[in-house]
Amino acid sequence: MPSLWMIVASFLFACMGVCVKLGSDEFSTGELVFYRGAVGVLMMWIVARLGGIPLRTPHWRLQLSRGFSGSLALMCYFFALGILPLASAVTLSYTSPIFVALLLVLWFGERLRWPALASVALGFVGVALLLRPTVQPEQWPGAVAGLCGGLLASLAYVSVRELGRAGEPEVRTVFWFSALTAALGLPWALARGLHLPDLRGFALLTGAGLFGGCAQLAMTRSYRYGRTVVSANLSYTTVLFSSLFGVLLWNEVLPLAAWFAIALIVASGIATSLATRPHPAPTVNTASQTPD
Repeated sequence: MPSLWMIVASFLFACMGVCVKLGSDEFSTGELVFYRGAVGVLMMWIVARLGGIPLRTPHWRLQLSRGFSGSLALMCYFFALGILPLASAVTLSYTSPIFVALLLVLWFGERLRWPALASVALGFVGVALLLRPTVQPEQWPGAVAGLCGGLLASLAYVSVRELGRAGEPEVRTVFWFSALTAALGLPWALARGLHLPDLRGFALLTGAGLFGGCAQLAMTRSYRYGRTVVSANLSYTTVLFSSLFGVLLWNEVLPLAAWFAIALIVASGIATSLATRPHPAPTVNTASQTPD
C-alpha cells in the first residue's frame, strides 16, 4: 500500500503540471504560483485543524530556508512548464537528487563513493543530451529555469531533512511553504496584472492547488509507512505520467535522443538516491520533491 500511495502522488503531481501548463496561456507565472500557494494554505490549515496540529513553529529559520528555496523552485518549475514540453520540464525538475549529492559534498563535507559519483556524471550527461539538440533556441529560458528549479529543490531538500530531524510535522512544513509561496508570488502577479479568473481559469487554478496538496499528503503517507528508498524511486513515475499526458493532450512527440536523455536522468536520480541515501526518519523526505 505505501508504494501505491507514491504512485497516486506521482499521478496527482502530473495532473498539477497539466493544470499549470494549460493555465500558462491565461495566467502569468506569478499568478499561478500565488494561487497555488493560496490553495495550499487553505488545505493545510483545514488538515491541521482536523488533526489538532498547531501551526506555530519553533524552527523559523529552517522553515524560512525551506520555504524560500522551495517557492523559488516552484516558480522556476511553473515557468518551465509554460515553455517546454511537459515531459522535458518535469524531467529537468527531477534533477534535484543529482544536485543533492553535490550539496552533501560541498555543504556537509560528506564523501561520495564512486557509484554516487558515476551516477551524478550520468545525470549530467543526460541533461546535456536533453538540452542539445532537442531544446529549440526559444525554449532555452525554460530549460535554464527547469535546471534552476532542480538546484533550488535540492536546497529545499536539505532544509526538509533538518526539519524532519527536528520533529516538525509535515502539515506544518507544507503550510508555511504554501504561505511563503503565496507571499512571494503575489508581487510578481501584481506586477504582471492580477485578474479574476473565469470559470475555466478558476477550475485550472483550483485543480493545480488541490492536485498539488493531495499529492503532498499521498506522498507523506507513502514515506511514513513505506521504505524511503522505494518511495523516492517510485516518485519518478511522475515523469511517465507527464509524458503520457503530453502525448494525449498536446501531441508532444519528442525525438528518440530526448527519450534516451530522459531515461538517463531518471536512472541517474534513482542510482544517486540509492548511493547517497541518508539515515534519518522516513518523514524527512515527505516534502522534498519540486512539484509542491
